[in-house]
Amino acid sequence: MSLEKDIESLVKSVDLELYEISTVSEFEETIYRISVVSTEIVDGKRKPVSLDECAELSHLISPLLDVTPPVSGDYRMEVGSPGIERKLTKIKHYEMSIGERVSLLLGKEKLRGILTKVEDTKIFVDVDGEETSVDFGEVTKAKTYFEW
Repeated sequence: MSLEKDIESLVKSVDLELYEISTVSEFEETIYRISVVSTEIVDGKRKPVSLDECAELSHLISPLLDVTPPVSGDYRMEVGSPGIERKLTKIKHYEMSIGERVSLLLGKEKLRGILTKVEDTKIFVDVDGEETSVDFGEVTKAKTYFEW
């Protein structure tokens, strides 16, 4: 089994869902970032992930990374939520963001609205009360956003 699959199993064991794993460099430090979301839906949106849930998951994953380091050299592991405003790069990300506000860039055209559903590679967005569908392949850039 791959390291990502092992991490995904641990994430599922605490009733969370793996959003993404990335390795980033910030201020000359390597960070192995594990982003998770809740499996629980409240009022059509995913419940926020608590700090306690992230800490618990971090304690579960840490021994695994001691045995199977994800990168060579020194690094810091970070477990957290992907945030209220985040990039959508995979169909899975769209599926995990149903009910949220999204901004899609389709070439030069911008589409903003509420993500209502995902069917295969079709993304459905409610724009001012009118449902619009877009094929995943047409999207050049996408993110969730929070309206202040």
